[in-house]
Amino acid sequence: MSHDLFSSFVSFDSSTSSVLLVRDVAGDYRQVDADEVLQAAQQVLLSRVRGSDVLASPQAVRDFLRVKLGTLEHEVFAVVHLDTQNRVIEYVEMFRGTVSQTSVYPREVVRESMMCNSAAVLLVHNHPSGSTQPSRADEMLTQTLKAALALVDVRVLDHLIVAGNDFLSMAERGLM
Repeated sequence: MSHDLFSSFVSFDSSTSSVLLVRDVAGDYRQVDADEVLQAAQQVLLSRVRGSDVLASPQAVRDFLRVKLGTLEHEVFAVVHLDTQNRVIEYVEMFRGTVSQTSVYPREVVRESMMCNSAAVLLVHNHPSGSTQPSRADEMLTQTLKAALALVDVRVLDHLIVAGNDFLSMAERGLM
């Protein structure tokens, strides 16, 4: 949903208390579905995260990642690319998996980091199971990616796991 297309949201329709309406640029109202609302929320959160100082505002990153990955029923592995000042360059969903696993290819992560001219990255993936507990495979992948990216002078600052509204930082747990 584009900010150009809709000039404002209106809360709930008073007759049903469950319908969200938007007003288009012509002034007409129409009902929106949950996917449109979530897409708009993701765009707003991404605009707040992109170019911002990630280390000074970890809550903005966490909120964005919860919206992006928290409700998915399949695993997604993503990378948040950062510049030399730890500002967000780009968020890239690189790999999609099943309900319990995804394949991650270090070569592709390094390639994408070079294309984005990243100085550092945040590795991110979700656990549809609802548990943020990192698996042994998660820990090994983190070390593999950290070593591969170090060869091209890209630092791995953290590996974040999102499970619903829960969030785990492997760096905070001493697993980096």
